[in-house]
Amino acid sequence: MEVIGTSSGAADSVTAVDDVNIPPLREKYDVFLSFRGEDTRLTFTSHLHAALLRKKIETYIDNRLKKGDEIGPALREAIEKSRLSVIIFSKNHASSTWCLNELVHILECKKI
Repeated sequence: MEVIGTSSGAADSVTAVDDVNIPPLREKYDVFLSFRGEDTRLTFTSHLHAALLRKKIETYIDNRLKKGDEIGPALREAIEKSRLSVIIFSKNHASSTWCLNELVHILECKKI
C-alpha cells in the first residue's frame, strides 16, 4: 500500500491508496465442470452440480451448448475464467472430439 501525504493549510491529512499494479481477479467461476453430456448429464454430473450450488460454489456447466466439433468462444472463456476444472471421465468421454478439445484447452490454461 502506498501512503500519500497531503497538506491543506492548518490541517494535514494522510490518504492510503491501494497498489495500482494488482490485476483484478480473473476468475468468474470457482469450478468448471467438464463431462460428456450423453453419459453423465442427468446422473452424476447433475447431482454434483446441485451439491456445489448448495454450498454456494459458483459452477459453470454447459447446459445450453449444442454438439459440435469445436468448443465455442463462450466455453473457452468459461474455462479461462474458472479457478479450477473438474473433469468427469466416463466410458465414452474420449470418443467425443468436443470433450477432447475442451480437455486440451483446460490443460493449456493451467500451464501458467
